[in-house]
Amino acid sequence: MRILNPQSRQPLPGYDVVVVGSGAGALTTAATAAKAGRSVIVLEKSELLGGTSAVSGGMLWVVDNHHAREAGIEDSKQAGREYVQAVARGRGRAELLDAALDYGDAMLRFAETELGVKFIFLDNFPDYRQDLPGAVSGGRTVEPELFNFREALGELAAHVRTDGRHPYTMQEYEDWGAFTKFPWEELTARQDAGVAAKGHALVSMLLKACLDNGVTLAVEASVAGLETSEGRVSGVRLQDGTRIDAAHGVMLGTGGFEWDKPLADSLLASRLYTMCSPPTNTGDGLKMAQRIGAMTRGTREAWWAPMSVTGTLRDGEPVGSLLRFERQGPGSIMVNRHGQRFANEAQNYNDLARVLQSWDSPNNQTLNTPAHVVFDESYLQRYGILDHRAGKPTPDYLVQADTLEELAVKIGVPAGNLAATVERFNQHAVRGEDPDFGRGSSAYDRYWGDAGNQWPNPSLGPLQYGPYYAMEVLNGAFGTCGGIGTDGRGQVLDVDGIPIEGLYAAGNTAESAYSAGYPGAGATLGPLMTLAYLAGRAIAGQPSEYSAQNLSAVAL
Repeated sequence: MRILNPQSRQPLPGYDVVVVGSGAGALTTAATAAKAGRSVIVLEKSELLGGTSAVSGGMLWVVDNHHAREAGIEDSKQAGREYVQAVARGRGRAELLDAALDYGDAMLRFAETELGVKFIFLDNFPDYRQDLPGAVSGGRTVEPELFNFREALGELAAHVRTDGRHPYTMQEYEDWGAFTKFPWEELTARQDAGVAAKGHALVSMLLKACLDNGVTLAVEASVAGLETSEGRVSGVRLQDGTRIDAAHGVMLGTGGFEWDKPLADSLLASRLYTMCSPPTNTGDGLKMAQRIGAMTRGTREAWWAPMSVTGTLRDGEPVGSLLRFERQGPGSIMVNRHGQRFANEAQNYNDLARVLQSWDSPNNQTLNTPAHVVFDESYLQRYGILDHRAGKPTPDYLVQADTLEELAVKIGVPAGNLAATVERFNQHAVRGEDPDFGRGSSAYDRYWGDAGNQWPNPSLGPLQYGPYYAMEVLNGAFGTCGGIGTDGRGQVLDVDGIPIEGLYAAGNTAESAYSAGYPGAGATLGPLMTLAYLAGRAIAGQPSEYSAQNLSAVAL
């Protein structure tokens, strides 16, 4: 164990609160409890702080939030509840859903007012499923402001995980569209100045709150298990045998289990081929809790997303790259192993990935994989593809051919089918239509299209001329999203549904408040930070509803 800020360290062996993990959920609990005067230590097993949150978009989806109310945007918790229940297909526990909806704005106000986290309000970011009751066309998503983490964190900045990309907000991403339109010199200047964006910014702001409130931060602190005493969780035991006592509670925020491949294969509903989370997400918290009889729920699910493997490494391991504009921009399509389109390519990543998981039962084969994004030279000239630009040598992850027929042979699909698919798509795309899958018909589709598109619909455009290119698409995920069962305050439940005293959990290590649903941008961090906030308040003996007046009402 290596303590990064020894000046804040309380005398070992104990603290009021021990937090295992260092993502947004873990840090929210740590900062919330510390703000109320509790002594807190954060234990991170890797060399870097931030977990999956630090490499995410950093967005939060919060129903009926104060930013929307101030902007005059109509929303309600009842509408949000109806919408989430529809997206989740009726699955999930009402207690967790109610907690996420009822206290989401309290968490948001606390993070802003007491922890110093600054957000950008995205008034026009549509919910993912505009076809379902309760959806809104904007107002439920916020994202972190740009943040100079190097100035704020000093030497600690070197220990914060980052995705390695230039710092830009998701609002800027939407405004600029394709990477060929980004102001790269400006973004390089930001990076050189120590500016963080997205999840990197969110984690950095939460770390600053932890530092300001005396939280001890430790890396290379792998936790082997939980310690119990007189019927309650009383601390943790590190791999080296060190015991750290927790007088008031242990919070598990260790991330999902996606990198424990045997475990993931045995639990998840579909095979997971790639992910973009840190390789340290091996289900540690889930296993610790199971060893003392904790309930597990929702372990079939993940935050699914279509990805491609392009050579990117994280902690020395290959990770997937999320495909967003690459499949949503006008002039690209996705085809299955039959060389045919099989879905609306511009729909949200979670639902599109679920289509990749479809099976052709009579033949016992996946119906739509191997899948490929297919585009042409005109698309590459306009937008590029991931980090690749026209005129540069074609990278290994792209298949190139002069004609569609040659491309079909190279990727193993029927040549006639691929040519016919492109011909039909082109006929309708130039008119801004997609009669087969309705691409470009929803506000969400159009939001991620190209507003400067020369054809009528920002989501649609024809494939015009060769060379043609294909990039394989895999069933990937940001991380798993089921695990330890908790109550509506983040307290872990045993197999009989009875709270385990002294033990809390939040984040991808725990059951998701939205079950199998992915309602909008930030639907991962919004509810998990809310449950983490509620856990921090409960550990500190404070009321769940935040107000400046009750902040100091600590039950000692």
